Amino acid sequence: MNRGMTFRITNGFGKFLGEALQPFNTTEFNWYIGGEEAYFVEDAELGEPLFSGEIYGMDGTFLKERLENNEYYIIFANFKAFPKEKQVIDVLTYEAFLNSDCHCVVLVADCEYVTIYCKDQGKLADLYNNAQQKKYLDVEFITNDNDSRTGLRV
Repeated sequence: MNRGMTFRITNGFGKFLGEALQPFNTTEFNWYIGGEEAYFVEDAELGEPLFSGEIYGMDGTFLKERLENNEYYIIFANFKAFPKEKQVIDVLTYEAFLNSDCHCVVLVADCEYVTIYCKDQGKLADLYNNAQQKKYLDVEFITNDNDSRTGLRV
């Protein structure tokens, strides 16, 4: 069974997460935002933080607008999607993810390494195909056999 996927994005300014998450309807969820390190790009330089600290319950419409309509630079990121009627928490392990209401986990490390866990196998396949179409590097499924991650944080 596929747990998720990994790929590499360009280490630079862009709208990479907005593009990568297009097959996943971010607006249907409230999001945990880990408050890691990401910045708006202003006049070709790093500007204000993309997110102001840790956020429990960012509206998915706001997140979609922020990720698709702005240029930014993500160094580290930790996003987790929950149905709007459910409590937003920070799930810390894959087992906790499976036993929670969280539908999707998006992690970015070192500016270019993206990991996505998604419970919906159809959406996961759509995300995988989108990553291949966008020509992201090293697109691979994460399975029970090759998942070495012990926590869902960056």
